[in-house]
Amino acid sequence: MFNLQGKVWGNTAEIFSRNNVEVHRIEVVPGGFCSKHRHNSKFNAFFVESGALEVTVWKGEYDLVDKTILGGGDYTIVPPGEFHQFRATNPTVAYEIYWVTLTKDIERDSVGGID
Repeated sequence: MFNLQGKVWGNTAEIFSRNNVEVHRIEVVPGGFCSKHRHNSKFNAFFVESGALEVTVWKGEYDLVDKTILGGGDYTIVPPGEFHQFRATNPTVAYEIYWVTLTKDIERDSVGGID
């Protein structure tokens, strides 16, 4: 089965981790919520299997707080660098999917050619 890790808000288990992608199954108790946090380079998607999850995102570029309520089959994506937090309104099972977009890793100071 899964290697469950207890959290104050419920349980989490990593079910897949390869290269730049991770998938975690979370079980959140009613009223349970995670810390307000951000990931510097990871996208964080939430997919709800059952229950209801409220995902709050503090938009860094604006004076705006975005709240999205997810039910079974719903999902949302939080981009890197945005503070966010989830909260369950009833017993919830969801999946957190993390990934890093690979960026251009070459910076040219000149171009090639033929002499």
